[in-house]
Amino acid sequence: MKRFAIGAAAALATVAVATPAYAQAGRGCTRELLQEKADQYRAAQADGRAIMHIRPMGEWVNYYENFELSSMSFGGVIATPQKIDWDRSFYDTTACAVYIESIITNPEHPYVLATVIRASGGPGSGPGTVSSLDVIVADKDDWLFDANKTLYYAQREDWSEIPEAKRNTREELQAAADAYLDLFKDKSVKVPWGTPCARLEGSAYTGKGKPDDSCNVGVPENIEMADRRYVIDPVVGSVAVLLRMGPSQRPDAHVFRIEDGKIRYIHTITNCGDQVNCGFDPLPKMLEKNPNFYPNLDHVAVVTSPQK
Repeated sequence: MKRFAIGAAAALATVAVATPAYAQAGRGCTRELLQEKADQYRAAQADGRAIMHIRPMGEWVNYYENFELSSMSFGGVIATPQKIDWDRSFYDTTACAVYIESIITNPEHPYVLATVIRASGGPGSGPGTVSSLDVIVADKDDWLFDANKTLYYAQREDWSEIPEAKRNTREELQAAADAYLDLFKDKSVKVPWGTPCARLEGSAYTGKGKPDDSCNVGVPENIEMADRRYVIDPVVGSVAVLLRMGPSQRPDAHVFRIEDGKIRYIHTITNCGDQVNCGFDPLPKMLEKNPNFYPNLDHVAVVTSPQK
């Protein structure tokens, strides 16, 4: 549900952190550097003390939850220790950004988090210096929320590295993702559907583990997918897009796996604000009408370790 802005991510400038040599030397934003940022985030979320783990930080670091200014020290999800049961991360070496999708199944308070860390530095600092964190937070009563079901399906998908000769360019990947997002507003758009393709919308899954699985199962009409912010990783064919969805401008993350220019997987994480299930029937009632939301995929192998 909705999390209100509770203060700036201040107090960060009081921590003196040395800038690593690779940033001082002006070497670009490497994959290894971004993997380090992802590991720092995992440690921060596990410990509940971001300021002790995410380094170096700029003089001022903005921390947002659902596009509202929040705090890494008081009230934000990252300020409370969380056991992450599963995550997957992507690395945009051009934009110097990391996307991390995290699933927390703690029965006291489960979450699904879509986090973007930008580490491009700023005045007086080089690549690797964190300037902002954006988190889309989904929990109880958000769109089709069930963290255990999301985990069940997500861990059965293969987002491994694509052989270099078969990788799409950044432009091709973004074009495929944009085609899908544009479809919500313009039904004439041609989307490069792959076959098979599976869509994980909140916790509902369209795939059945069959070769003819399809993501072309319909989307709402006349919905603007605005203010798109991208994290693109050609190595795994991924595009993560944080955006504002529809007339209510709901905080949303759409994440794509694209193979040979065609969409293979889609994930959506949507915060519903103060509306239970974004104004639709509550999830239990929807399940009564749509029992196929949760297909049995026990026959599909689990990815034994998160792809980081």
